[in-house]
Amino acid sequence: MENDLKSVLSECGFGFKKKFGQNFITDKNLLTSIVAQSGVGGDETVIEIGCGAGTLTRAIAAAAKRVIAFEVDTTLKPVLERTLAGVDNAEVVFKDFLKVNLAELEKRVGSYSVVANLPYYVTTPLITKLLDEGKLCKSLTVMVQEEVALRLCACENTPDYGAITAVIALRARAEIIKKVPRTMFTPRPNVDSAVVKLTVEDGRIPVNDGALYKKVVHAAFAARRKTLENNLVNAFKLTRGAAQQLLDACGIDLKVRGETLSPESFAKLANALPEFVNK
Repeated sequence: MENDLKSVLSECGFGFKKKFGQNFITDKNLLTSIVAQSGVGGDETVIEIGCGAGTLTRAIAAAAKRVIAFEVDTTLKPVLERTLAGVDNAEVVFKDFLKVNLAELEKRVGSYSVVANLPYYVTTPLITKLLDEGKLCKSLTVMVQEEVALRLCACENTPDYGAITAVIALRARAEIIKKVPRTMFTPRPNVDSAVVKLTVEDGRIPVNDGALYKKVVHAAFAARRKTLENNLVNAFKLTRGAAQQLLDACGIDLKVRGETLSPESFAKLANALPEFVNK
């Protein structure tokens, strides 16, 4: 497939653009494996973001009822006309997915899963958008840089754990399902990759106010060297006494730093916080 794709790209006069982070997968076994592990079935709609030359699009279309693939690079039109020829259940939309009105899209397509080889430079904004705005998104199976994959799936009190980990945990269970070496891409990137599956489970962590939960998380990681108490004082204009009472009420040690708290502990903090503001 790699030589076939290179021929198509060459014949269509396509040149890789670094600004779009274009690294295409050509190995058919890998593509089939990614789709299989995503769990998408024959009656599902799948959204793909950054379809590139359409190799993953074809593999998704073979398993799912319908694929809506978003691509920002319009110079791929002639390439995709050839690589997706005969694939009647795939629709390519040439638009930046970050600018898509997700509520309107969901009205049109209903529930869906996401399967994508995400452009590295917009990985975090894309995942955040889908989890923040995607009310009908069931799961995301996405190829990302390996170091990003480790962050998305990290446990508290480890070096990879950060705000994005705790924010994702509010709505989804994250797991690395496959490691992918850089040699599997054309052109070859400078880093290895991994496929992460995020399974959406609304209500998995009981929280009264999701927006406040996220504010607490971001406050906790705003200055990693500072104690959680100091970060809460700064972020929410709490008095020192109120911050200490809040931590006490949640059973959290006064000297801890944010990265030691589990998502469940952040939820407990967010639920209790309103009582201590202006105290």
